[in-house]
Amino acid sequence: MRIEKLMVIGAGQMGSGIAQVAAAAGLQVLLNDLKLEFVEKGLAGIKKNLSRDVSKGRKTQEEANAILTRMQSSTDINDAREVDFVVEAVIENMEIKGELFKKLDEICPSHAILASNTSSLPITEIAAVTRRPEKVIGMHFMNPVPVMKLIEVIRGLATSDETYATVEDLSKKMGKVPVEVNDFPGFVSNRILLPMINEAIYCVHEGVATPEAVDEVMKLGMNHPMGPLQLADFIGLDTCLYIMEVLHDGLGDSKYRPCPLLRKYVKAGWLGKKSGRGFYIYE
Repeated sequence: MRIEKLMVIGAGQMGSGIAQVAAAAGLQVLLNDLKLEFVEKGLAGIKKNLSRDVSKGRKTQEEANAILTRMQSSTDINDAREVDFVVEAVIENMEIKGELFKKLDEICPSHAILASNTSSLPITEIAAVTRRPEKVIGMHFMNPVPVMKLIEVIRGLATSDETYATVEDLSKKMGKVPVEVNDFPGFVSNRILLPMINEAIYCVHEGVATPEAVDEVMKLGMNHPMGPLQLADFIGLDTCLYIMEVLHDGLGDSKYRPCPLLRKYVKAGWLGKKSGRGFYIYE
């Protein structure tokens, strides 16, 4: 199937990044959110990214301008009636995503594929609220989207081979590397990453080492570009806790039990970089 017009729902950091790479791939893109101010903030971030690319010689000004001309703002979900493909990047909440996919199923043309950028929620369950489960799939982009090459492409129980092939082609057109993953809690990336972060938090919780020491060990000893606790702060400790709970509930193994210190920080509002404090303090 040929994809020409794509809608991204959610103009936050992930959604705006997805919109940018889709427009850079030559697609007409609708960037949608509940309020125009949210969309404008997302577009401002895209313009900043493109200006940086121009200043560093990665793009010409003409290329940057062409990307922006392929993007339109949207605050009406009914605009989805004109698109071939939708990617949602809204909050990680099954009830909210379920309601959104029900609406999209009613609004979108019958050929349209519905994709979720969820980092942990089951694609099969999301697909079950629609009448087109064979056209529902997961596209888990990595942050920051314009830079990171990977897309985890998650097949739900009913996802068709044709849908997968279309998404694989679209991912490559966006300059990404698609990796096929089946629908299990946390998929591959977060099933491996989050327990490592959780164990790093246990090291602090049990007094094994300070956050700085834990991160230094992993950077210098394991050649990680960023320590697990600094990474947790960047992801958001509330998001880390949520994914650990999905893993614990979905797989039923005590090894996925969230560290009590992680719960304490989230209850205190210490969510990492976005709140100004997590395992580190941010200006």
